[in-house]
Amino acid sequence: METRTAECRPFGQLKRGDSVDCITLRNGALSASILTMGATLQGLVVPDRAGEPADIVLGHDDPQVYLDHACYLGSVVGRYANRIAGGRFSLDGQPCQVDVNNGPNSLHGGTGGFHQRIWQVAGLTADPVPQVTLCLDSPDGDQGFPGQLRASATYRLHEDRLELLLEAVSNAPTIVNLTGHAYFNLAGQAAGRDISGHHLEIAADSFLPVDATAIPSGPPQPVAGGWFDFTRPRRVGAGLEGGGDPQLALGHGYDHDFVLRAGRQPEPTFAARLSEPESGRVVEVWTTEPGLQFYTGNFLPDGLPGKGGATYGRRGGLCLEPQTHPDTPNRPEFPPCRLAPGQIYRHRILYRFSSDAGA
Repeated sequence: METRTAECRPFGQLKRGDSVDCITLRNGALSASILTMGATLQGLVVPDRAGEPADIVLGHDDPQVYLDHACYLGSVVGRYANRIAGGRFSLDGQPCQVDVNNGPNSLHGGTGGFHQRIWQVAGLTADPVPQVTLCLDSPDGDQGFPGQLRASATYRLHEDRLELLLEAVSNAPTIVNLTGHAYFNLAGQAAGRDISGHHLEIAADSFLPVDATAIPSGPPQPVAGGWFDFTRPRRVGAGLEGGGDPQLALGHGYDHDFVLRAGRQPEPTFAARLSEPESGRVVEVWTTEPGLQFYTGNFLPDGLPGKGGATYGRRGGLCLEPQTHPDTPNRPEFPPCRLAPGQIYRHRILYRFSSDAGA
């Protein structure tokens, strides 16, 4: 019988005085570690094709490092993931100004977003599936966002997948867009290889081009035939090394939202498949949301402290962030992100693990 466990232990203390705990879920060959700070996926151990385990997400051993380096490693980001142009939007005819923290724009909820908060453990169980639920209360006016919001993040570790369920309710109209910001390196976070050799498939026929500040600059563009065409698996490094695409130059690599074919759905649908040839590890991302932000770690600083003595650098990991589209509050043609009192925001993400047989 496979071992299923769920345990909580102290992880460390921040300079500001907060204590951070770590919840570790185990189910067979898989384990996931989640911090109460940022509801952060700190570790994810998955076997390779030979059954050898490795931690495949970037993270830190010291909670303070998460605050010292704004890379969002593994965190749940919000109240609005991705960017809002100028940090400005109108909601029900009322102008709103939220924190600007990324050039002229708001990114991932602002400087003091959900990734920096201590979430409360609301439930922890090992059977029948190891899982933890963490909750966060965001007051009216938090980082400029209207409405008192209560958010929750539930991680469930099945024998072949990690599930992340993100939910929120508000006492007044607001906007919500939550996602997990895991950086994957399927070779292992300590392998010392970047993600150029990974192969990626995305279930999208178009993507959103951006301006110099990474805000969508026009309607979706077809991916067919270009460096953004991941309709069939291709090596990530091909476009990074010699693409010459103006969009890749603007983002210093991939940092773009892909318009998923399925759109928003009540149940998760396939969004992407990432594989690493040497280890054979494969992760599929499934989501209920209409977009997938693909980011190749273009701004990870060299020498960033990792786990177990590892250090990270540029393109040490990549992100596949399912979400609604960037700047949706200012783009009425996009699926809406408005949450009204009495409604429940619900975003369900699945990370399914397997392995390729190899040559």
